[in-house]
Amino acid sequence: MAKKTIEDINVRGKRVLVRVDFNTPLTEDRQKVADDKRITAALPTIQYLLAEGAKVILVSHLGRPKGVVNPQFSLAPVAARLSELLPDTKVVMAQDTVGASAKAAIAAMAGGEIVLLENVRFHKEETAGDPAFAKQLADLAELYVSDAFGTVHRAHASTAGVAAYLPAVAGYLIGKELGVMGEALNNPARPFVAILGGAKVADKIAVIRNLLEKCDSLLIGGGMAYTFLKARGEGIGNSILDADSVGLAAELMAEAKARGVNLMLPVDDVVAAEFSADAEYKTVCCNEIPDGWCGMDIGEKTAELFAKVIEDAKTVIWNGPMGVFEMPNFSKGTRRIAEACAACAGITIIGGGDSASAVKKLGLADKMTHISTGGGASLEFLEGKDLPGVAVLNDR
Repeated sequence: MAKKTIEDINVRGKRVLVRVDFNTPLTEDRQKVADDKRITAALPTIQYLLAEGAKVILVSHLGRPKGVVNPQFSLAPVAARLSELLPDTKVVMAQDTVGASAKAAIAAMAGGEIVLLENVRFHKEETAGDPAFAKQLADLAELYVSDAFGTVHRAHASTAGVAAYLPAVAGYLIGKELGVMGEALNNPARPFVAILGGAKVADKIAVIRNLLEKCDSLLIGGGMAYTFLKARGEGIGNSILDADSVGLAAELMAEAKARGVNLMLPVDDVVAAEFSADAEYKTVCCNEIPDGWCGMDIGEKTAELFAKVIEDAKTVIWNGPMGVFEMPNFSKGTRRIAEACAACAGITIIGGGDSASAVKKLGLADKMTHISTGGGASLEFLEGKDLPGVAVLNDR
């Protein structure tokens, strides 16, 4: 990786500000963490710093309090869970982010201890990327570590701004994300297969264009497939349509053909009489969707065709479900693609968001090489964009 990491600098005894992503789901009463995966994902970086005797100052957001102090979005339950995960480490919860409580807690720290700052989004200056607020955060520490991949596509004060005032390096989580996905995009073992789902073509035009320059096969399912089928002149009934992108879809198919990329669309679909979990449904050929019916999932033939390509691949990147997988009747396509990725002997990368949720829900997470912790960030990485929270880190 071209950016410095925590192993490239001396952290011993230093006050280290670590941007983590503790935006975790809480229980209904908001008193406990309901899912600690984002906390455990940050532990390797935290534990390395603790072992080196650093004074670890953690900063994160939780939810969208919109710049207002709201106890419903306090990180106190996260501090409690972190204490349970690190029973031999002193964890102090500051009552504010940059105020007197935070400064007092940090002043009292010894090496190998943690202070968790209160929700950084209680300050509207955070999402505005305000330099003065970034300077206040930076003044709390001597070094900055970026380890919240899910936020690096945002130029906020705590994700990018602080790097103007402190030496800035990557933590292990950021390093893994950039290393695994960067290698897959820039030097993939072949065949390289990309799978894209989701609803709108417009949201993924840049991703498709970037992948067409790199992959051998591009499999398109989910709601966006119907825009491509429409561009091919096929009837799509009442299926979701990104009407403004029909022309673009035709251009992308032509570009794939010119590049020799195998762009695959569904050959059959599971369609429903209405968009509902208990609607009447059936499987039809993709050019035989009845008027008034809507596509809800890829069909069994499509799933098997896609699965064969995936299972023979050496590198797979998947972003976006194949159908309305939240509804049991329309989850089979996504399940089959997940199973194919699990069976693939090559590198399998799940690009965050709904794809990651589906894989975890199906109990197949441990069968994948890598599941990205950032939905929006991983999508922008697949587009080939510079991520603000990565661009500011010190180069090696």
